Amino acid sequence: MIRILKRSEVGDNEIFARAVPQVDVESVVAEVIRRVRAEGDAALFEFCEKWDGAKLTSLRVTPEEINEAVAAVDPEFLEILKEAAENIRRFHEKQVRVSFLQNEQAGVVTGQKIIPLDRAGLYVPGGTAAYPSTVLMDAIPARIAGCREVVMVTPPDKQGKINPVILAAASVAGVDQIYKVGGSQAIAALAYGTESIPRVDKIVGPGNAFVAEAKKQVYGTVAIDMIAGPSEILIVADNSAKANYVAADLLSQAEHDRLASAVLVTNDEALANEVQAEIERQLPLLARAEIARESIDKNGKIILTATVDEAIEISNAIAPEHLELCVADPFALLDRVRHAGSIFMGNYCPEALGDYFAGPNHTLPTSGTARFSSPLSVDDFVKKTQYTYYTAEALTRVAEKVAYFADREGLTAHARSARIRLEDGEA
Repeated sequence: MIRILKRSEVGDNEIFARAVPQVDVESVVAEVIRRVRAEGDAALFEFCEKWDGAKLTSLRVTPEEINEAVAAVDPEFLEILKEAAENIRRFHEKQVRVSFLQNEQAGVVTGQKIIPLDRAGLYVPGGTAAYPSTVLMDAIPARIAGCREVVMVTPPDKQGKINPVILAAASVAGVDQIYKVGGSQAIAALAYGTESIPRVDKIVGPGNAFVAEAKKQVYGTVAIDMIAGPSEILIVADNSAKANYVAADLLSQAEHDRLASAVLVTNDEALANEVQAEIERQLPLLARAEIARESIDKNGKIILTATVDEAIEISNAIAPEHLELCVADPFALLDRVRHAGSIFMGNYCPEALGDYFAGPNHTLPTSGTARFSSPLSVDDFVKKTQYTYYTAEALTRVAEKVAYFADREGLTAHARSARIRLEDGEA
């Protein structure tokens, strides 16, 4: 049963605390990466048979497989995928940056270019659930950014097949290439390339502890979006909230993972008791009840505060991945929220809206990293470069200042490179 605690009984660092199994993930992943770099596709085939139970002869998903998958998906769901994709597209199109040029000073031009990454790599989890939403959330911003190629990897089932809804989502989102490989070996393949899988410039997408560790180990060879931890939700609620809604939203995160954290912070003790009872009523009804039960019992909490203001202070201290403001006037609190991955406003905005349909991205910073990082966006799939142009006359005006600055840093060659143009009479 979820625990009800007074604010004085729990520290900030305990709110999302979870017992993480001690497994030597680092060395396992390092060996996988070493073998993929050395053996390429052969290692991928071996790992796929060992861990996914599928004996493959080819890694790439064919156009025929994609067409078959799209045809097999329920037409109603396919239309929902398309509508969700359009919502995601409209939201992310607002994020597009533009290059700029400035030439306010005579003879001087400076500017910045926005350049799409050549090739983006998307990791889409398999295992205990299929996530077509992740395909949409990761691929659509990459397409909007203008990446030349969008490459997706995802683990197959024991028959060597990819879940049809994953392939349908990839078709809707405009993924260019899809490969049947998962786990840390998929991250290694994207980072270094193999005979079949091209090397990418950036890897995005969530995964288990082995995937997260692999992303950490290949960072620097390629860029990554973030090191994502288990899912988490913080709900701030006042007496306007409905216990059955709040309980359902807490459980929506608890069913993700045994390590997920679902926490309610409220100044209403009656609501706290009602939510506790409502969780017990709803939990047995879930398809993933066993997972949700462990998450709720081990990591779930209801924290009682004196005021809603105190609840917001807690939220800012822990920087939750998902923050629900189940209060009468959420917009009155919005400007006071400083650290959160994504904010869901009011009693009719469950976090599930953000997971699937509303448009804002669901790939979010976890484990307090919302203090300094952001949701996945179009910005993740572009880079910036800058340029400078000076005429001879423009350089003449400032060359001695540049040289003086360099002299103060003890870099005489820098200073000479400015003065030599003056001495040569070219500037």
